[in-house]
Amino acid sequence: MSANIKRFFLLITFLLLVNEIVTKFEFTNIKCTSLDTEFDDFEHCYLKSVNRTYKYMYIKVNLFQTPVTKVKVNLSLKKRFSGYKPFLYNVTVDACKFLENPTANKIVNYFYGFLTTHTNINHTCPFDTDLIFDKISSEFINHRFTNILPFPEGDYLLESNWIAYDKNRAVIKIFGTLS
Repeated sequence: MSANIKRFFLLITFLLLVNEIVTKFEFTNIKCTSLDTEFDDFEHCYLKSVNRTYKYMYIKVNLFQTPVTKVKVNLSLKKRFSGYKPFLYNVTVDACKFLENPTANKIVNYFYGFLTTHTNINHTCPFDTDLIFDKISSEFINHRFTNILPFPEGDYLLESNWIAYDKNRAVIKIFGTLS
């Protein structure tokens, strides 16, 4: 009987020490498509795994018709349920107006927070240089996906359509798993 009591107290102690479930985000794929190669093209679009714990995303878009003064971005978050289905967010924002006042749209500001420290898209229009998303790490995304606004576990797709002068110019699809 005393062995069972010891096991019971060891189990209770273990459960009290493990009081938090840890989730982890990992990139699984990225696809960048230019829909108008006379307007823009992707010089780089890849995931790089430095080691088992550090993986990052790098994107460089060459703009051929600068300055760009009219840009909209459509963001769609999808979760895999027998194919990728819409999940929570599908928003379109005028990027030039948004960058003048990022706090005006809380949802878009949340997604913009994924980029602010890793991109040169941190100023208002016009855009007259190539766009760079530099070393956005899975650890950084993990922090935003689990601590700032927790999401349930699963496979996700963040699809962004970049619309300049009312014409869809590029599509970026970022795939990841939250486990």
